[in-house]
Amino acid sequence: NIIFTTSFGYMDATNAVAAKFPNVKFEHATGFKREHENVGIYNARFYEGRAIEGLVAGRMTKSNKIGYIASFPIPEVIMGINSYFLNAKKVNPDVEISVVWAFTWFDPAKEADAAKALIDQGVDVIAAHTDSTATLAEIAKAGGNAIGFGQASDMADYKPTPRVTSIIDDWSPYYTRQIQAVLDGTWVSEDTWDGIKDGTVGIGEFTGLPDDVKAEAEAMRDAIADGSYHPFTGPINKQDGTAWLAEGQTAPDGDLLGMGFYVEGITGDIPK
Repeated sequence: NIIFTTSFGYMDATNAVAAKFPNVKFEHATGFKREHENVGIYNARFYEGRAIEGLVAGRMTKSNKIGYIASFPIPEVIMGINSYFLNAKKVNPDVEISVVWAFTWFDPAKEADAAKALIDQGVDVIAAHTDSTATLAEIAKAGGNAIGFGQASDMADYKPTPRVTSIIDDWSPYYTRQIQAVLDGTWVSEDTWDGIKDGTVGIGEFTGLPDDVKAEAEAMRDAIADGSYHPFTGPINKQDGTAWLAEGQTAPDGDLLGMGFYVEGITGDIPK
């Protein structure tokens, strides 16, 4: 009665098949096309976790060089890069970011090569939007000279360091809710974007960090959860210097979901 299609790349196929089976509900993860009344879209506010990673990166970097291994140039990934950088910059104005595009969600060899390239450039804190443990494995070879984060799962084998916290994808609250809605006859076609508050974006245990950094990161996590802090709070300019958000203004969801630009301070171009 309900099918979950769990990758961005399944978007067009989900809508095509949904047209042929109007009595079946389809839920597509991380996409933006909802072409039929039996299709729903769900995503997670991963940028909230990136903000916490950015804070940690800004506090912990010794070289003032932080890195990001990006998968594909889609809004979800671009907003993650921006959130990571902005929240690192807030606590460390001298920080610079290097972005490596892997063009894959999962390719351990490519991920390891990207991590090594960043470390060779002097980067000592690396976040990844790719899903294998290869990034942390490569960081571990740096002999304590770099740290990183678990991605999609806790990657606890790399505790207490180089993995110092993690973004944990937990779709179970959403799946449970939507299946119950089908059973109750209350399911509707809609876009859902849950975050830390909803339990979909989990933040792993903080390990290997000084007590003050741990406390600061926990405070940001809690502030995001209770709505008192938004990772995209102005003033923020776009990369070209044009104004985006005014002082105290927070980013509308529509801007984030369609994000195709870097914020001011990030160098380089987004691949087309």
